[in-house]
Amino acid sequence: MKIYHDEDVDLKIFDGKKIAVLGYGAQGRAQALCFNDSGLDVTVGARRDGKSWEKVKEDGLKVAEFADAVKGADVVMMLLPDEIQPDIYREYVEPNLKKGAALEFAHGFAITYKLITPPEDVDVIMMAPKAPGDMERVQFVEGFGVPALICVYQDVSGNAKEIALGLAKGLGSTRAGVFETTFDKETYTDLFGEQAVLCGGQTELIKRGFETLVEAGYPPEMAYFEVLHETKLIVDLINKGGFELMWHVVSNTAEYGGLTRRERVVTDESKKAMKEILNEIENGTFKTQWRSEWENGLVNLKQMEEDEKKLQLEVVGKEIRQLFQRKN
Repeated sequence: MKIYHDEDVDLKIFDGKKIAVLGYGAQGRAQALCFNDSGLDVTVGARRDGKSWEKVKEDGLKVAEFADAVKGADVVMMLLPDEIQPDIYREYVEPNLKKGAALEFAHGFAITYKLITPPEDVDVIMMAPKAPGDMERVQFVEGFGVPALICVYQDVSGNAKEIALGLAKGLGSTRAGVFETTFDKETYTDLFGEQAVLCGGQTELIKRGFETLVEAGYPPEMAYFEVLHETKLIVDLINKGGFELMWHVVSNTAEYGGLTRRERVVTDESKKAMKEILNEIENGTFKTQWRSEWENGLVNLKQMEEDEKKLQLEVVGKEIRQLFQRKN
Protein backbone atom coordinates (compact mmCIF):
# COMPACT_ATOMS: atom_id res chain seq x y z
CA MET A 1 0.00 0.00 0.00
CA LYS A 2 1.47 3.34 -1.07
CA ILE A 3 1.76 6.07 1.54
CA TYR A 4 1.57 9.65 0.26
CA HIS A 5 3.62 12.46 1.79
CA ASP A 6 4.13 16.19 1.19
CA GLU A 7 6.46 15.70 -1.77
CA ASP A 8 3.79 13.67 -3.60
CA VAL A 9 1.19 16.44 -3.57
CA ASP A 10 0.99 19.90 -5.17
CA LEU A 11 -1.42 22.45 -3.69
CA LYS A 12 -1.37 24.36 -6.99
CA ILE A 13 -4.34 22.21 -7.97
CA PHE A 14 -6.39 24.67 -5.89
CA ASP A 15 -5.09 27.81 -7.60
CA GLY A 16 -8.14 29.94 -8.44
CA LYS A 17 -10.44 27.34 -6.89
CA LYS A 18 -13.07 27.93 -4.22
CA ILE A 19 -13.74 25.46 -1.41
CA ALA A 20 -17.02 25.29 0.49
CA VAL A 21 -16.89 23.61 3.89
CA LEU A 22 -20.42 22.71 4.97
CA GLY A 23 -20.70 22.43 8.73
CA TYR A 24 -18.64 23.94 11.52
CA GLY A 25 -18.55 21.24 14.16
CA ALA A 26 -15.34 19.56 15.31
CA GLN A 27 -14.32 18.41 11.81
CA GLY A 28 -15.61 21.42 9.88
CA ARG A 29 -13.91 23.98 12.10
CA ALA A 30 -10.58 22.16 12.27
CA GLN A 31 -10.38 21.52 8.55
CA ALA A 32 -11.56 24.98 7.51
CA LEU A 33 -9.01 26.69 9.75
CA CYS A 34 -6.18 24.48 8.52
CA PHE A 35 -7.13 24.95 4.86
CA ASN A 36 -7.23 28.70 5.38
CA ASP A 37 -3.78 28.65 7.01
CA SER A 38 -2.54 26.58 4.05
CA GLY A 39 -3.59 29.37 1.69
CA LEU A 40 -6.77 27.83 0.29
CA ASP A 41 -9.85 29.92 -0.51
CA VAL A 42 -12.41 28.67 2.01
CA THR A 43 -16.01 29.64 2.66
CA VAL A 44 -17.91 27.94 5.47
CA GLY A 45 -21.55 27.04 4.87
CA ALA A 46 -23.78 27.39 7.94
CA ARG A 47 -27.27 28.42 9.01
CA ARG A 48 -27.52 32.17 9.55
CA ASP A 49 -29.51 31.60 12.73
CA GLY A 50 -27.27 28.78 13.95
CA LYS A 51 -24.69 29.01 16.71
CA SER A 52 -21.84 28.34 14.25
CA TRP A 53 -22.44 31.48 12.18
CA GLU A 54 -20.87 33.94 14.63
CA LYS A 55 -18.14 31.45 15.56
CA VAL A 56 -16.98 31.31 11.95
CA LYS A 57 -16.82 35.10 11.81
CA GLU A 58 -14.94 35.23 15.12
CA ASP A 59 -12.40 32.80 13.68
CA GLY A 60 -11.85 35.15 10.75
CA LEU A 61 -13.26 32.93 8.00
CA LYS A 62 -15.82 33.69 5.32
CA VAL A 63 -19.31 32.39 6.06
CA ALA A 64 -22.42 32.03 3.90
CA GLU A 65 -25.74 30.22 3.88
CA PHE A 66 -25.40 26.63 2.66
CA ALA A 67 -26.80 27.33 -0.80
CA ASP A 68 -24.65 30.44 -1.32
CA ALA A 69 -21.52 28.61 -0.19
CA VAL A 70 -22.16 25.81 -2.70
CA LYS A 71 -22.86 28.12 -5.67
CA GLY A 72 -19.69 28.46 -7.72
CA ALA A 73 -17.63 26.27 -5.39
CA ASP A 74 -15.10 23.95 -7.01
CA VAL A 75 -14.95 21.66 -3.99
CA VAL A 76 -17.95 21.11 -1.70
CA MET A 77 -17.08 19.37 1.57
CA MET A 78 -19.88 17.60 3.44
CA LEU A 79 -18.55 17.90 6.98
CA LEU A 80 -21.92 17.53 8.63
CA PRO A 81 -23.24 14.72 10.87
CA ASP A 82 -24.15 11.59 8.90
CA GLU A 83 -27.78 11.80 9.93
CA ILE A 84 -28.43 15.26 8.47
CA GLN A 85 -26.31 15.03 5.33
CA PRO A 86 -29.05 13.65 3.02
CA ASP A 87 -31.47 16.47 3.90
CA ILE A 88 -28.85 19.21 3.56
CA TYR A 89 -27.70 17.71 0.28
CA ARG A 90 -31.18 17.57 -1.25
CA GLU A 91 -32.19 21.05 -0.15
CA TYR A 92 -29.02 23.08 -0.61
CA VAL A 93 -26.28 21.15 -2.40
CA GLU A 94 -27.96 19.28 -5.24
CA PRO A 95 -29.69 22.36 -6.76
CA ASN A 96 -26.50 24.45 -6.61
CA LEU A 97 -23.65 22.03 -7.25
CA LYS A 98 -21.90 23.07 -10.44
CA LYS A 99 -20.86 20.67 -13.18
CA GLY A 100 -17.29 19.48 -12.77
CA ALA A 101 -17.08 20.28 -9.07
CA ALA A 102 -15.78 17.83 -6.49
CA LEU A 103 -18.18 16.59 -3.80
CA GLU A 104 -16.15 15.56 -0.76
CA PHE A 105 -16.90 13.54 2.38
CA ALA A 106 -14.94 12.80 5.55
CA HIS A 107 -16.80 9.51 6.08
CA GLY A 108 -18.36 7.17 3.53
CA PHE A 109 -21.71 6.55 5.23
CA ALA A 110 -23.96 8.56 2.89
CA ILE A 111 -22.38 7.25 -0.32
CA THR A 112 -21.87 3.64 0.74
CA TYR A 113 -25.50 3.29 1.84
CA LYS A 114 -26.79 5.35 -1.11
CA LEU A 115 -28.42 7.99 1.08
CA ILE A 116 -26.95 10.53 -1.32
CA THR A 117 -26.83 9.89 -5.08
CA PRO A 118 -24.48 12.43 -6.68
CA PRO A 119 -24.93 13.53 -10.31
CA GLU A 120 -22.70 11.87 -12.89
CA ASP A 121 -20.92 15.12 -13.81
CA VAL A 122 -19.03 15.69 -10.54
CA ASP A 123 -16.07 14.09 -8.80
CA VAL A 124 -16.94 12.24 -5.60
CA ILE A 125 -14.08 11.86 -3.15
CA MET A 126 -13.26 11.37 0.49
CA MET A 127 -10.51 12.69 2.72
CA ALA A 128 -10.94 11.08 6.13
CA PRO A 129 -8.56 12.22 8.88
CA LYS A 130 -7.97 9.52 11.48
CA ALA A 131 -8.41 11.71 14.54
CA PRO A 132 -10.98 13.94 16.24
CA GLY A 133 -11.19 17.48 14.86
CA ASP A 134 -9.54 19.12 17.87
CA MET A 135 -6.50 16.88 17.55
CA GLU A 136 -6.25 17.63 13.81
CA ARG A 137 -5.99 21.33 14.60
CA VAL A 138 -3.48 20.84 17.42
CA GLN A 139 -1.22 18.68 15.24
CA PHE A 140 -1.39 21.17 12.37
CA VAL A 141 -0.55 24.16 14.55
CA GLU A 142 2.38 22.23 16.01
CA GLY A 143 3.74 21.75 12.48
CA PHE A 144 2.71 18.16 11.88
CA GLY A 145 -0.59 16.45 11.05
CA VAL A 146 -2.74 13.39 11.62
CA PRO A 147 -2.81 10.44 9.20
CA ALA A 148 -5.68 10.34 6.72
CA LEU A 149 -7.39 8.10 4.20
CA ILE A 150 -8.39 9.19 0.70
CA CYS A 151 -10.96 7.56 -1.57
CA VAL A 152 -12.24 8.17 -5.09
CA TYR A 153 -15.79 7.06 -5.85
CA GLN A 154 -16.30 9.01 -9.08
CA ASP A 155 -13.59 10.64 -11.19
CA VAL A 156 -15.05 12.92 -13.85
CA SER A 157 -12.32 15.53 -14.03
CA GLY A 158 -9.43 13.09 -14.11
CA ASN A 159 -8.03 14.92 -11.07
CA ALA A 160 -10.20 13.49 -8.31
CA LYS A 161 -7.36 11.72 -6.55
CA GLU A 162 -5.13 14.78 -6.76
CA ILE A 163 -7.89 16.93 -5.23
CA ALA A 164 -8.34 14.50 -2.33
CA LEU A 165 -4.60 14.43 -1.76
CA GLY A 166 -4.50 18.23 -1.92
CA LEU A 167 -7.09 18.47 0.83
CA ALA A 168 -5.04 16.03 2.90
CA LYS A 169 -1.97 18.22 2.42
CA GLY A 170 -3.95 21.32 3.33
CA LEU A 171 -4.80 19.63 6.61
CA GLY A 172 -1.19 18.62 7.23
CA SER A 173 -1.96 14.93 6.87
CA THR A 174 0.66 14.30 4.20
CA ARG A 175 3.29 15.22 6.82
CA ALA A 176 2.20 12.09 8.69
CA GLY A 177 1.06 9.85 5.84
CA VAL A 178 -2.01 9.33 3.65
CA PHE A 179 -3.38 5.96 2.51
CA GLU A 180 -5.78 5.23 -0.36
CA THR A 181 -8.79 2.99 0.13
CA THR A 182 -12.45 2.81 -0.98
CA PHE A 183 -15.67 4.33 0.35
CA ASP A 184 -17.17 1.03 1.45
CA LYS A 185 -14.02 -0.22 3.19
CA GLU A 186 -13.67 3.05 5.09
CA THR A 187 -17.33 2.99 6.09
CA TYR A 188 -17.41 -0.60 7.28
CA THR A 189 -14.12 -0.51 9.19
CA ASP A 190 -14.87 2.86 10.77
CA LEU A 191 -18.30 1.78 12.03
CA PHE A 192 -16.95 -1.55 13.24
CA GLY A 193 -14.12 0.10 15.16
CA GLU A 194 -16.52 2.51 16.84
CA GLN A 195 -19.07 -0.12 17.80
CA ALA A 196 -17.00 -3.16 18.70
CA VAL A 197 -13.86 -1.61 20.18
CA LEU A 198 -13.39 2.14 20.55
CA CYS A 199 -16.75 3.41 21.76
CA GLY A 200 -18.91 0.37 22.39
CA GLY A 201 -16.55 -2.39 23.47
CA GLN A 202 -14.25 -0.19 25.51
CA THR A 203 -16.97 1.56 27.53
CA GLU A 204 -18.71 -1.72 28.30
CA LEU A 205 -15.43 -3.31 29.41
CA ILE A 206 -14.73 -0.35 31.72
CA LYS A 207 -18.27 -0.40 33.09
CA ARG A 208 -18.23 -4.14 33.82
CA GLY A 209 -14.81 -3.91 35.46
CA PHE A 210 -15.97 -1.05 37.68
CA GLU A 211 -19.11 -2.94 38.68
CA THR A 212 -17.12 -6.08 39.51
CA LEU A 213 -14.85 -4.25 41.95
CA VAL A 214 -17.61 -2.22 43.59
CA GLU A 215 -19.88 -5.25 43.99
CA ALA A 216 -16.97 -7.03 45.70
CA GLY A 217 -16.84 -4.25 48.29
CA TYR A 218 -14.02 -2.07 46.99
CA PRO A 219 -14.34 1.74 47.16
CA PRO A 220 -15.78 3.15 43.91
CA GLU A 221 -13.03 5.78 43.84
CA MET A 222 -10.35 3.07 43.74
CA ALA A 223 -12.32 1.17 41.12
CA TYR A 224 -12.53 4.31 38.98
CA PHE A 225 -8.78 4.85 39.02
CA GLU A 226 -7.99 1.21 38.24
CA VAL A 227 -10.39 0.61 35.34
CA LEU A 228 -10.94 4.05 33.81
CA HIS A 229 -8.33 6.64 34.78
CA GLU A 230 -5.39 4.42 33.85
CA THR A 231 -6.97 3.35 30.56
CA LYS A 232 -5.63 6.46 28.82
CA LEU A 233 -2.10 5.76 30.07
CA ILE A 234 -2.16 2.24 28.65
CA VAL A 235 -3.75 3.28 25.34
CA ASP A 236 -1.15 6.05 24.92
CA LEU A 237 1.62 3.48 25.30
CA ILE A 238 0.02 1.11 22.78
CA ASN A 239 -0.50 4.00 20.35
CA LYS A 240 3.14 5.02 20.70
CA GLY A 241 4.81 1.64 20.38
CA GLY A 242 2.26 -1.13 20.05
CA PHE A 243 1.65 -3.95 22.51
CA GLU A 244 5.42 -4.49 22.70
CA LEU A 245 6.11 -1.08 24.27
CA MET A 246 3.16 -1.36 26.64
CA TRP A 247 4.26 -4.77 27.94
CA HIS A 248 7.81 -3.44 28.31
CA VAL A 249 6.71 -0.42 30.37
CA VAL A 250 4.20 -2.07 32.73
CA SER A 251 5.39 -4.33 35.53
CA ASN A 252 6.20 -7.98 34.98
CA THR A 253 3.27 -8.77 37.24
CA ALA A 254 0.90 -6.76 35.03
CA GLU A 255 2.31 -8.36 31.88
CA TYR A 256 2.00 -11.93 33.16
CA GLY A 257 -1.47 -11.31 34.60
CA GLY A 258 -2.68 -9.64 31.44
CA LEU A 259 -1.33 -12.21 29.01
CA THR A 260 -2.59 -15.21 30.99
CA ARG A 261 -6.10 -13.91 31.70
CA ARG A 262 -7.23 -11.57 28.93
CA GLU A 263 -8.89 -14.31 26.88
CA ARG A 264 -11.13 -15.14 29.85
CA VAL A 265 -12.61 -11.64 29.54
CA VAL A 266 -12.73 -11.19 25.77
CA THR A 267 -13.67 -14.67 24.62
CA ASP A 268 -14.47 -16.54 21.44
CA GLU A 269 -18.09 -15.55 22.11
CA SER A 270 -16.97 -11.92 22.08
CA LYS A 271 -15.37 -12.41 18.67
CA LYS A 272 -18.54 -14.13 17.45
CA ALA A 273 -20.51 -11.06 18.51
CA MET A 274 -17.99 -8.84 16.71
CA LYS A 275 -18.56 -10.81 13.51
CA GLU A 276 -22.31 -10.30 13.93
CA ILE A 277 -21.77 -6.56 14.37
CA LEU A 278 -19.63 -6.44 11.22
CA ASN A 279 -22.28 -8.36 9.29
CA GLU A 280 -24.98 -5.91 10.40
CA ILE A 281 -22.80 -3.05 9.17
CA GLU A 282 -22.09 -4.68 5.81
CA ASN A 283 -25.67 -5.78 5.06
CA GLY A 284 -27.20 -2.42 6.01
CA THR A 285 -29.03 -3.51 9.18
CA PHE A 286 -27.24 -0.92 11.32
CA LYS A 287 -27.83 1.79 8.71
CA THR A 288 -31.55 1.05 8.69
CA GLN A 289 -31.75 1.06 12.48
CA TRP A 290 -29.79 4.31 12.77
CA ARG A 291 -31.87 6.07 10.11
CA SER A 292 -35.05 4.92 11.86
CA GLU A 293 -33.75 6.24 15.17
CA TRP A 294 -32.96 9.62 13.60
CA GLU A 295 -36.34 9.87 11.92
CA ASN A 296 -37.99 9.02 15.26
CA GLY A 297 -36.36 12.00 16.96
CA LEU A 298 -33.51 10.07 18.62
CA VAL A 299 -35.87 9.05 21.43
CA ASN A 300 -33.97 5.86 22.30
CA LEU A 301 -30.55 7.49 22.00
CA LYS A 302 -31.53 10.34 24.32
CA GLN A 303 -32.86 7.86 26.88
CA MET A 304 -29.63 5.85 26.72
CA GLU A 305 -27.64 9.06 27.26
CA GLU A 306 -29.71 9.88 30.35
CA ASP A 307 -29.30 6.34 31.69
CA GLU A 308 -25.53 6.54 31.18
CA LYS A 309 -25.28 9.77 33.19
CA LYS A 310 -26.81 7.99 36.19
CA LEU A 311 -24.21 5.20 36.30
CA GLN A 312 -22.22 5.17 39.53
CA LEU A 313 -19.08 5.12 37.41
CA GLU A 314 -20.08 8.41 35.79
CA VAL A 315 -21.12 10.08 39.06
CA VAL A 316 -17.92 9.08 40.85
CA GLY A 317 -15.79 9.96 37.85
CA LYS A 318 -17.20 13.46 37.63
CA GLU A 319 -16.46 14.07 41.32
CA ILE A 320 -12.90 12.76 41.02
CA ARG A 321 -12.11 14.76 37.88
CA GLN A 322 -13.23 17.96 39.60
CA LEU A 323 -10.74 17.31 42.40
CA PHE A 324 -7.87 17.25 39.94
CA GLN A 325 -8.77 20.29 37.87
CA ARG A 326 -6.01 22.86 37.75
CA LYS A 327 -6.78 26.01 39.69
CA ASN A 328 -5.64 29.32 38.24
